[in-house]
Amino acid sequence: MTKRKFNIAVAGATGAVGGAMIETLARRDFPVNNLILLASSRSAGKKLSFHDREYTVQEMTRDSFAGVDVALFSAGAARSLEFTPAAVAAGAVVVDNSSAFRMDPEIPLVVPEVNPHAIGRYKKRGIIANPNCSTIQMMVALKPIYDKAGIKRIVVSTYQAVSGSGAKAIAELQGQVRDWAAGKPVQHSVYPHQIAFNCLPHIDTFLDNGYTKEEMKMVNETHKIFEDDNIAVTATAVRVPVFFGHSESVNIETDKKISAAEVKELIKTAPGARLVDDVDNLCYPLALDCEGEFATMVGRIREDESIANGINLWVVADNILKGAALNAVQIAEVLISGYL
Repeated sequence: MTKRKFNIAVAGATGAVGGAMIETLARRDFPVNNLILLASSRSAGKKLSFHDREYTVQEMTRDSFAGVDVALFSAGAARSLEFTPAAVAAGAVVVDNSSAFRMDPEIPLVVPEVNPHAIGRYKKRGIIANPNCSTIQMMVALKPIYDKAGIKRIVVSTYQAVSGSGAKAIAELQGQVRDWAAGKPVQHSVYPHQIAFNCLPHIDTFLDNGYTKEEMKMVNETHKIFEDDNIAVTATAVRVPVFFGHSESVNIETDKKISAAEVKELIKTAPGARLVDDVDNLCYPLALDCEGEFATMVGRIREDESIANGINLWVVADNILKGAALNAVQIAEVLISGYL
């Protein structure tokens, strides 16, 4: 990585992903010169630590980005649309974690292990988009298979942690478990139904085609990241009573025959992936094991015996890290190494 140091802004610094961005910058020893922490007026004045130094959170305004080289945004789509033009106008490159720009044809949508070449396209608009959390981990697992054997079809079912809905959803699950254990009525407000001891086949709003926005994000983002609209993709997204870590059952049909053993060898050396597949010892990826981990864990790799060229995988990752903060910081790393 370059020896030069950079001025970095984190927009949405007091949120779960914003906090993870700050921690990830420290864990990966990102060359930070000055760190500017931005949030809403409600959070202005809070103190956050980075490399044992205390920083004061500032209210984000259109004047917050003077001198900033890279702005990491995790403040929601509405605030991204409002403030990224000012950040870009001030000379910053924006890495945006919201859904605001993902499907804009002029803005690259990047998973660094999969399509780092797309980062260079930021020059048109000054923005790079972070994909949806569930798309990111699937792309990490499928990239080596796609390169080796091609992929005709993907059928994915996700089992997504409540942290994907934010701090209020985490608190709701905690409260429901306590109330259930105490024999009290279980209340819900974040989700349309009780999430404790339940599974909700409903993430984001329903569309006219019967799918949810979350499901269609996976379809559309997969096409854009792989730059291949010929892959047939269908998804079912489910919210489960897990605090951190998204799990996915992924079934693929490849263009060329590839064995489960070959897939395991590919995953062993795939950037960002970790093979966790020893069923004789009951070893497979678990949401409980992924919290705080940078790697996307892949296991339960087996051939789909119902079709000629089918593979099944179980894919687990920390949705706050690889699904958001880590991916954004990795994009910034490529950006400063090759473009700034």
